[in-house]
Amino acid sequence: MASLRFPFSSFPPPINPKPNSSPTSSFRFLAAAGASVAGACAAITVTQNSDKHPLLQNTLNFILSHLHFTPNAPSTSSPFFCASLSLSSDVTPPHVTESKTGASFPSLVRDSQTLLGIGLRSKSLFGLKNINVYAFGVYADEDDVQKYLKKKYGNISASELKDNKDFHDDLLEADLNLTVRLQIVYSRLSVRSVRSAFEESVGSRLQKFGGPDNKELLHRFTSQFKDEMKLPKGSVIELSREHGHVLRTKIDGEDVGSIESKLLCQSVLDLYIGEDPFDRQAKEHVMHKLASGFEKN
Repeated sequence: MASLRFPFSSFPPPINPKPNSSPTSSFRFLAAAGASVAGACAAITVTQNSDKHPLLQNTLNFILSHLHFTPNAPSTSSPFFCASLSLSSDVTPPHVTESKTGASFPSLVRDSQTLLGIGLRSKSLFGLKNINVYAFGVYADEDDVQKYLKKKYGNISASELKDNKDFHDDLLEADLNLTVRLQIVYSRLSVRSVRSAFEESVGSRLQKFGGPDNKELLHRFTSQFKDEMKLPKGSVIELSREHGHVLRTKIDGEDVGSIESKLLCQSVLDLYIGEDPFDRQAKEHVMHKLASGFEKN
């Protein structure tokens, strides 16, 4: 079974004043700590008072609904993104937490699909601030991967394979089970915003892989996200490619639709593990885990 390794060395060490530090330096240390606490309290106050200013919140919601998504800033900029996934340990925790948002992902879904990597989908406000919209986890049935791809790639080292374009393309096109699990972390996200975002992102991939004449296929997919649905913080959307190139969509465990289309499956998965993914570090974790799997079998 797949397992996880958490490189705790990536966490910054605790700050301990030296025993022989002077009273002045100790005072400065305490003052800096007090300023940090005060800043955090101020940020919490602003967040809690947002409900008292509906005009401000409505403006933010409007901006979120109309701005283009941009790829996340490189995850290496944050020392707290440290859930590195590996097959080298024998202990697998039942859940993995995305450290920036606190979103929790089970290590196993659908009885046989294991977690390969986690990432974030963010939206940029005027290029000045990133709003975290949802965290996501990518899962695969490793027996499926071995069955379909080991013969072709089993003799290539993991270090070479994880950057192999043919391997990436085969993962997108092969008839094997993959799931992307989205967990909403923005508390005021509407279904209309989700539908609009998928119209843009999935639509561009459908055009990339299949040309411009796929508007009906795109509509079949996006129409599954109906206006009357609610997506409060913590809601879970699952997009799963099943055998036969069937893309199945679930919201909070409820089946909302399935579409048999190799092109649609490829286009949706390309958002997360394709050439230009939403979170590049998450894709690298996924590819490393899958490539390492061939060496273990």
